[in-house]
Amino acid sequence: MITQKMKYALKALLVLADEAARDRPEPLTIEVIAKRSGTPKRFLEHILLDVRNAGIIASIRGRSGGYSMIKKPAEISISELLRTIDGPIAPLPCLSRRAYQRCDDCTDEATCRIRRVFAEVFWSYLVIFESLTLEDMLGTPDLAQQVIEA
Repeated sequence: MITQKMKYALKALLVLADEAARDRPEPLTIEVIAKRSGTPKRFLEHILLDVRNAGIIASIRGRSGGYSMIKKPAEISISELLRTIDGPIAPLPCLSRRAYQRCDDCTDEATCRIRRVFAEVFWSYLVIFESLTLEDMLGTPDLAQQVIEA
């Protein structure tokens, strides 16, 4: 299950991606992003900072400043965004690529039946998430609308 923070991040990025697709895109203030996405402003400040630090968006200071996309929606994998916002996405620490940790109670990963079952499910799940991009959400109005309305 994704967190509310992740849903807010997706909503904000969909708004920024829609703006980036316009003929003359302009940076959007946090107030505009909050209003268009239906996301509380106080949560967006921290979320947009994380997304900016990940190199997905840029922030511009000043009177005509705001946030804008610096990566194309096709370059923003949902799995990377999940990791940026929510941290590791593996169901067990011994399956994580970036935060691998051997389970405290495990004597042998190669024969661990719990790991084996969760690994099969997780790899199937991961293949889908790693191939899914923000552009896929933009190209599927029903999918993007479901995220915005959720």
